[in-house]
Amino acid sequence: MAADSEWHLTRTFSSTSGDVRWDRLGPPGGPPVVLLHGTPFSSYVWRAVARSLAREYDVHVWDMPGYGSSEKAEGQDVSLAAQGRVLGELLAHWELTEPLVVAHDFGGAVALRAHLLHGARYRALALVDPVALAPWGSPFFRLVGAHADVFERLPPALHGALVREYVASASSPGLRPDVLDRLVEPWLDDTGQAAFYRQIAQADQRYTDEIQGRYGGIGIPTLVCWGEGDTWIPIAKGRELAALVPGARLEPIAGAGHLVQEDAPAQLTAALLAFLQRHR
Repeated sequence: MAADSEWHLTRTFSSTSGDVRWDRLGPPGGPPVVLLHGTPFSSYVWRAVARSLAREYDVHVWDMPGYGSSEKAEGQDVSLAAQGRVLGELLAHWELTEPLVVAHDFGGAVALRAHLLHGARYRALALVDPVALAPWGSPFFRLVGAHADVFERLPPALHGALVREYVASASSPGLRPDVLDRLVEPWLDDTGQAAFYRQIAQADQRYTDEIQGRYGGIGIPTLVCWGEGDTWIPIAKGRELAALVPGARLEPIAGAGHLVQEDAPAQLTAALLAFLQRHR
């Protein structure tokens, strides 16, 4: 893993949905933690939290197929169903039988699907502003999903401006320009532009509808963290989710929007450390 000013995943795993870039931080003998990012993001959003956890945990980070530095290809399956399968493949590759799992946004649905449908076992699960309960998807998200072929043909400058505005709206206090540049960068070339609209086109609510009725059967310690200023998925959904999962606790994060990792990394890290230390 590179210096703090950079974030480069150095390892590759060939999954059923394409090559996945991943990396590992912290002591190999420490309790294993797996971090899952959301959409349209990458493991980059976890950099501060990952490095803090890596002081005592064996932290695994990865870019999902179709995201960040992982493979992006025409016809690629980047749906929630595919990502849930890939997570299972990675856990087997890493030989992790019962890791601690921390998942944000779309990654929350991926972690839940892998656990509830594919038998992935976790020691504990922390969900951060997850996509988990219907209905989800902003008006913009639904518009793009219905007309992805049109948006794919946008001139690069117009596409770039649209992606910047969309990503920026995930933060409550606002993103630093260099961070916004890095979050937007994977989507700006021809391959990235097609991949950006591909992941939205495949984001079907049925993939959470398939598991939503099973949340009452989750039997592992669960923490639900939520940015109080989240305009993508309001905190009311966090309260609803915490009430559905037996024993789950809601941890509101003040001053944070949907991208809690960027808006309030210290507060989020403290909440996660307290939870993980109880269940390591």
